[in-house]
Amino acid sequence: MDVARRVNAALRPVPGWVAYVLGALPLCWLVMRGFTGDLGANPVKELEHTLGLHGLQFLLGTLAVTPLRRLTGISLIRWRRAMGLTAFAYIVLHLAVWLFLDMQLRWPEIARDLTRRPYIIIGMAGLAMMLPLALTSNDAAIRAMGAAAWRRLHRLAWPAALAGGVHFLMVVKSWPPEPMVYLVILAVILGLRLARFGPRRG
Repeated sequence: MDVARRVNAALRPVPGWVAYVLGALPLCWLVMRGFTGDLGANPVKELEHTLGLHGLQFLLGTLAVTPLRRLTGISLIRWRRAMGLTAFAYIVLHLAVWLFLDMQLRWPEIARDLTRRPYIIIGMAGLAMMLPLALTSNDAAIRAMGAAAWRRLHRLAWPAALAGGVHFLMVVKSWPPEPMVYLVILAVILGLRLARFGPRRG
């Protein structure tokens, strides 16, 4: 694959920290929109929605790294950890906006939503699955757990992404195309992995 070799050669000098910088750009743009009053009639909801959407996008991008490499030869493995941690950061910010700006720390209402609203329960389940992945996304955790156990744990990224997609679909309370597109993308990535590559890696 000459194209893949050229792309990989071009990417080789790029340091790993660049992925974190690029991952922060959507947040910077969102902050700038907030300062210029460009978040619409309900800026809190727009901020909350956009942060969650970016988290889902980065998570899907993380899951697509291995299928992309095996289908095309283009390797983004060096940046997969950064993409996953960026996804987690956006989702945590999404939760923080909901808690502090949307709900304004009204704990009785928050507790009620966490037990009675299915889309919030599913979203929190997805975040809970991502927490151990974020905590173990370092070389020390791989050495302590062993590579095989570490890979098994990080398969939680798949149900976490599914929970995020379903959460997005339920939030909009209808059947618009955008959340369906993300669920289809997830299904395609998962299908490629299981049908062609087997369940052993990535």
